[in-house]
Amino acid sequence: MSDEPAVDTRTAHEPETAPPPPHPAAPQPSAPPPRRRGPGAFTLMVLPGLLTLSVVAGFLALTGGLPTDWVQDEGPQQSTANGVDETYGPWLRKAAEACTVVTPSLLAAQIDQLSGWDNGGATATGAAAASRQQGIAAYTDAEWRTWGKDDDGNGSSSPLDQADAIMALGRQDCSLAEKITDLRTDGTVSGELVDLTLAAYAVGTDAVAEAGKVPTAAQTYLTEVKALFARYEAFDRDDSAGGPLANAILAAPVTTLTVTSPYGSRQHPLTGVTKLHTGVDFGAPQGAQVSSARDGTVVFAAMTRAYGNRIVVDHGAIDGKRLQTTYSHLSAMEVAVGQTVRTGTPIGRVGSTGLSTGPHLHFEVIYDGYYADPQPWLASNG
Repeated sequence: MSDEPAVDTRTAHEPETAPPPPHPAAPQPSAPPPRRRGPGAFTLMVLPGLLTLSVVAGFLALTGGLPTDWVQDEGPQQSTANGVDETYGPWLRKAAEACTVVTPSLLAAQIDQLSGWDNGGATATGAAAASRQQGIAAYTDAEWRTWGKDDDGNGSSSPLDQADAIMALGRQDCSLAEKITDLRTDGTVSGELVDLTLAAYAVGTDAVAEAGKVPTAAQTYLTEVKALFARYEAFDRDDSAGGPLANAILAAPVTTLTVTSPYGSRQHPLTGVTKLHTGVDFGAPQGAQVSSARDGTVVFAAMTRAYGNRIVVDHGAIDGKRLQTTYSHLSAMEVAVGQTVRTGTPIGRVGSTGLSTGPHLHFEVIYDGYYADPQPWLASNG
């Protein structure tokens, strides 16, 4: 059984060339050193201040430092890995849900290559501002009109909003991946989907189609991005989910928990892409009843390209962290968004809609924004 996150199929302009990385300022010629004419302004004005600071520093060292009410807030803490703000992790994972080709580490590697995670700022005006690449994903105004949205719901859509930028890059990559998949299916191009997708980002799908493979013009970009994958593998893992709370607090969503594809890394049987299988596939007959695993509220119920008929139930906060379960490839949905459900409430029927090789339920547990192995969460007796 199989599944993959849905691909955004909206028609949109794709960049013909990859956004170039920022160029360092040209070095300035050095001037000849001035002749010394006795004590200068630095010596007369700055040196006494430095001596004073040295005395103050010595005093603080003896007295234990500044009073606590002098200490400034340092802002969001950085993760210990690679200096990337830990709050980006859930957005990278969410953006990667749009298709199986894209992974959180791929998106992070692209951002590293594009901007080095430097968000920059909008200092140019007029035509210069419109063509200027802004934010961690290096979008121009024209590109942002195609891919940008207010994904974090803060009331504005901006390439300088890191969450919006990450989600936009995920949409763009997944749109390119879908086009490349079609080209590979009809024999126009050959090669790894990830490589071809990155090449399409760099030089456009037309150039990839014309070359029939990764074009030479895209090779440098592809090599640089892939060299960064290993640095961000931690974003692909689900290290923080499924902790001590994963103690059989969910009821079985189907009568018999026959696992046909477990949670974990696997090669997708349809796309051939190896990535995290974000849930468990339970084999069940077509039309078998699917029930809510816990009390909650339906927050999504719709047809998707890859998951088919998909339902997401929000179970509220557990130990201060949000818990959700998902139910995919359904042949029928029996609940609507906003509906309150109880443990065991019928919500749909087993099917094989979307990208699927046969009737089954793809069941996921999402805890604090991370996918978790569902099996430790499930009560064996249902």
